[in-house]
Amino acid sequence: MVGTIPPRNGEGDQPQAGGGGAPRTLRPEVAQARSLRRQMTLPEVLLWQQLRGSQLGVRFRRQHPVGPYIVDFFCASASLAVEVDGTAHDYGDRPARDAERDRFLSDNGIDVLRLCASDVLRDIGSVLAAIAARVARPLHQPAAGPPPRAGEEQEFL
Repeated sequence: MVGTIPPRNGEGDQPQAGGGGAPRTLRPEVAQARSLRRQMTLPEVLLWQQLRGSQLGVRFRRQHPVGPYIVDFFCASASLAVEVDGTAHDYGDRPARDAERDRFLSDNGIDVLRLCASDVLRDIGSVLAAIAARVARPLHQPAAGPPPRAGEEQEFL
């Protein structure tokens, strides 16, 4: 055929590397979390710079999906969600939505620490101290021993 360019360097009819197949589809909340990581607010960015790399002795994830919600920062080892709230959280139906979200997280064993964005901007050291204190305090305190058997009474000295 006239005008046909032969393939270079053996490209021709060779199968493509990478396995092919259908493109991988993400759960909607994972796709949204990835998008939110690219659109973080200034207070979130400043806080993330301090939390990343286990600087508080625990690992945090940013914009992490938990059920139908995406929390700003999440520490799995402490079951702690850290939310940075701007002034928009004070108006309209946001307080009710935030309460519902906190209830869902609490019902699933996750402690929620809400921080004001203005506090992060004004005094990030105090904010980090509050997060470190919450991480150091376990959600459930272990008992001093097994409970007494039925019918036994504890003696108090």
